Amino acid sequence: MAGTIQCRLLAVGILLMALARVSADEKGTVLWQIDLGLYGDSSPAIGADGTIYVGASDNRLYAIDRDGKKKWAFKTRMEFKSSPAIGADGTIYIGCRDNNLYAITPDGKKKWSFTTGLWVDSSPAIGTNDTIYFGSLDYKFYALNPDGTKKWEHQSGAGISSSPAIGSDGTIYFGSHDKKFYALNPDGKIKWAFETGGEIISSPAMDSNGTIYFSSVDGKFYALYSNGTKKWHLKTGGVTESSPAIGPNGTIYIGVNEKLFAIEPNGTKQWEYATAIPIDSSPSVATDGTIYFGANVFNALNPSGSRDWQVWMGNYIHSSPIIGLDGTIYTGSDIFKFTAMKAASPLAKSPWPTFRRDLRHTGQMTAGQ
Repeated sequence: MAGTIQCRLLAVGILLMALARVSADEKGTVLWQIDLGLYGDSSPAIGADGTIYVGASDNRLYAIDRDGKKKWAFKTRMEFKSSPAIGADGTIYIGCRDNNLYAITPDGKKKWSFTTGLWVDSSPAIGTNDTIYFGSLDYKFYALNPDGTKKWEHQSGAGISSSPAIGSDGTIYFGSHDKKFYALNPDGKIKWAFETGGEIISSPAMDSNGTIYFSSVDGKFYALYSNGTKKWHLKTGGVTESSPAIGPNGTIYIGVNEKLFAIEPNGTKQWEYATAIPIDSSPSVATDGTIYFGANVFNALNPSGSRDWQVWMGNYIHSSPIIGLDGTIYTGSDIFKFTAMKAASPLAKSPWPTFRRDLRHTGQMTAGQ
């Protein structure tokens, strides 16, 4: 009798273990969560060794292991809205609302800081020569040498919170609160400026043909040729901080008020997916075409625009997700939780599949993922 009971218990144990394995393999499964002072817009970047870096509202930049353990925290005087970018040597660059752009070593020590006249909400981009580009709300756009000294600055007509993108020829693109979208040469000279009807607070994306995509608070989504002439615009009626991402088939995805839009490369809207609140999170696209973004819940959509799955992790998700090489999704939320979730495939190999383009958040077209 005792032997029979033991056999049954063993069988139940094996069944439970099998069910646990199935559950862990399901898309959308929460792999781990850790507490951070996180409710801001900072989006995670991933280093070459798999370390995840993200800024938080508790005035700290965190380094987190792939298994969810905190490696270190770098403290400043104010919160982070900017997202980190990681240099080829592992240096982490991030803007802060204490008016500084910081360079931090992979072990969490300050390398240097550069002080501007106001908040640095713009996320930095890293050029092929390791030049760091970013904007500040002090009306200036900066280029810094790798040692933190100023290379040049460009005066704008208003503050800059848009994060720059760098084309394959080295041209730097960004929007400004002065309603203009700028293209600068690597030496800081203005190449052209395109005027819109409203402030530009989101960040640009580019495709392999050099077309630049961005939105304005004038309620339009723009596509420009690399010479600054308009290719097309789509009237969205939306005001959002969400920035565009491009899927494997060239479809452009962006949050517009309480909807995620899918837009064809010719400017035709394919579909829209409604959410309960405005979308500030920028989408990330996987190799299988799944689109991930946050709103009142974390959403995974099929390329057709139907919902695949969703996970509740707070009432408002500002942070833009990143998808690791193993297909793990990382994102923050307003309940101070930083979350890792199971996905089906890694980041897409499209020209601009996620906010800041690649895992290191270089914002550079020629950088690898």
